[in-house]
Amino acid sequence: MSHQVLALVAHQEAEQALEAAQLLATSWRKSNLFSFVELEPSIDLATLRAQLLKHRLALLPVAQRRQLVRQPETYIAQRAAQLSDPFSSVGAVPLGQDLLGLASYAQNNLLGASHSNLVYDLSSGTLQAEAGNKTWILLRAYTHTDAFNSPSSGTGQQKTLSAQIIQDRNAMEAIDAELLVAGGPLYADQGRTQATREVTLIGSAATVGITLLLLLALRHPRALLAFLPVLTGLAVGIATCILVFGSIHILTLVIGTSLIGVAVDFPLHWLGKSYGMQPWHANTALRRVLPGVTISLAASLIGYLALLFTPFMALTQTAIFSAAGLLGAYACTVYQLPTLIHRWQPRPWPPLLRLAQTLLRLSTILARYPKSLYLSLSLITLGAFGGIHRLALYDDLRQWLSLEPEILHQAQRIGELTGIMPSSQFLLVQAASETELLQRQKTLTLALDQLKQDGMIGSYQALSQLVTSQDEQLELKNQLTSLAQRQAIWQPIIDLGVPLEALQAELHTVAQLPLTDINTALTGHHAEAWQNLWLGQHEGSMVGLVTLFDLKNSEALRLAVQGITGVTFIDRSGDLNQLFTATRAKAAELKLLSYIAAALLLGLTLGRASIIRILAVPLCAVVLSLAVLGWTGQPLTLFSLFGLLLVSALGVDYAIFMYEGVFGAAASLVGILLSATTTLLSFGLLAFSQTPVIANFGLSVALGVAFSLLLALWIKSPQRNAQRKP
Repeated sequence: MSHQVLALVAHQEAEQALEAAQLLATSWRKSNLFSFVELEPSIDLATLRAQLLKHRLALLPVAQRRQLVRQPETYIAQRAAQLSDPFSSVGAVPLGQDLLGLASYAQNNLLGASHSNLVYDLSSGTLQAEAGNKTWILLRAYTHTDAFNSPSSGTGQQKTLSAQIIQDRNAMEAIDAELLVAGGPLYADQGRTQATREVTLIGSAATVGITLLLLLALRHPRALLAFLPVLTGLAVGIATCILVFGSIHILTLVIGTSLIGVAVDFPLHWLGKSYGMQPWHANTALRRVLPGVTISLAASLIGYLALLFTPFMALTQTAIFSAAGLLGAYACTVYQLPTLIHRWQPRPWPPLLRLAQTLLRLSTILARYPKSLYLSLSLITLGAFGGIHRLALYDDLRQWLSLEPEILHQAQRIGELTGIMPSSQFLLVQAASETELLQRQKTLTLALDQLKQDGMIGSYQALSQLVTSQDEQLELKNQLTSLAQRQAIWQPIIDLGVPLEALQAELHTVAQLPLTDINTALTGHHAEAWQNLWLGQHEGSMVGLVTLFDLKNSEALRLAVQGITGVTFIDRSGDLNQLFTATRAKAAELKLLSYIAAALLLGLTLGRASIIRILAVPLCAVVLSLAVLGWTGQPLTLFSLFGLLLVSALGVDYAIFMYEGVFGAAASLVGILLSATTTLLSFGLLAFSQTPVIANFGLSVALGVAFSLLLALWIKSPQRNAQRKP
């Protein structure tokens, strides 16, 4: 499905519907977007006729086979009625070669799947359906490349696919025809276009916001050199991903865009010291902040590299992209930037310094009223517990997509019109032999028929609906041999003028047919719809699939089949959702490990006294973020947890600089305010993404950063504490 595009063309007049479908097929072939376009399934009538005659016993539907074995009189009477109606006897096999109707029934069974509303029209060679006083004709096409593995640059065929569909729809409307289109390439095209648009929008908005912030805070165009580490980081991240993976996932680019708000932190903490160091000396300031920047880098790397331990390629790429980008930004800040601005004097913006001083004074004033402070903390704690209690856990594959309603509506209509609404769930059937496999599938279909009757499932497709076991073929051959000796039973057909000798000759021919196995029955293009159901022999077992259509209750299906030997229910989307849940638990473990790693790092670099003070900031920020998610009805997902992993690193970053207090608390807070604002610009904008996973990620990080900033105000450096002592 990642290559296939399906289209239905309709008109009130069958001939005009065919002309419209032919026009669409011509347009698609000329577009060079598709490697293959099929309007008329390439069915070789001579080959089909030979196949039906040779394997008519194996392909005979279950109902007709049972009727021939148990109620031959009823079957013969019905066949006589068909022979008397010339319109009901049209088929690939001439009537003179199919007096018994076995090949005709086999043809309907082979070409007309039980779950499909499509009928093969012999006159036009197309698959058609009748609905709403219109004739609908199916057109299939395959793109040159896998829709979900095509380049993320937004160029090439996927960029023009939607435009091609719009052009074709306008052409169809001009001749009063209706066009419905669905398929993986369209979904990928929309997702790619949306993600690319968000990359541009989020990146541009973050860049503009940070530019204005730098110009306002440092009041000189040279302040924009702070973008150099950002550009270096993005370039190094992209190059590393391409070097390691050969390409870069679009989700990596969207989430990786937020690297702008993190990479710019390095020069901002350095340049922010100009608010406490006058005159400002680039090299001196860099030497003073370098230990904190280095520790911050290590803590951030811990948060990003934790994503490496997830099974999702996009997140693994995000980890590599971000880690490489941060290292590139750090190297640029330390080794390149000083040579470019060593003679420059930043011009601090006084209102920003006053804001930092005011915030510090407020925290000091509040600390003088411990009772009120403790009461407030108690209320916040109760609110946090209440929010976390309300927090819902939710992981669903649909979070990865945000499809337009019109695309979903067209896909649903195509499913309704064709009767084909496949689900990601299917049943795997295993047995020691082909006969046993088909028998187990028959047992399974009894349960499926009951579910279908109860409205739990729309339909299904199984090999046992098409192929009869060799034991049953032999039983039918013996029955027909016996019926050949009973002249009276064939009287309804003889009365139509069919010679008894012709009937006996055909019965003799059928009796001589070889027994057919599954592989042979599925040979040829005409059996394409059934071939994917046969997996052949695997590890000593015969393996087949049963596909499901319009499944409404997975749990009811699981319960219905759990007692049937050799049957396994496969739920790919459900398994992925379970994998998301398991990975979310893994992410929680990684979060705890990241705190332990950060504690060891802090103990080795800043001393044991720093551990509790600094780690309290990210820990409390995470708890408060979870509480807000709970109170606002936002679920805790795998991606929000990944966002909180990064919050841990950012919270440690802010706490470290406040704890060190280089050039005074106010100067340190100015750097943190600049850093937090840039991060909120980039991550906060992600929260407005139309892709649920990205929005959830951005919201979690934005909340965590905001709380980390507020909590960092309460971190006192050892120097400040010493100065306060009498």
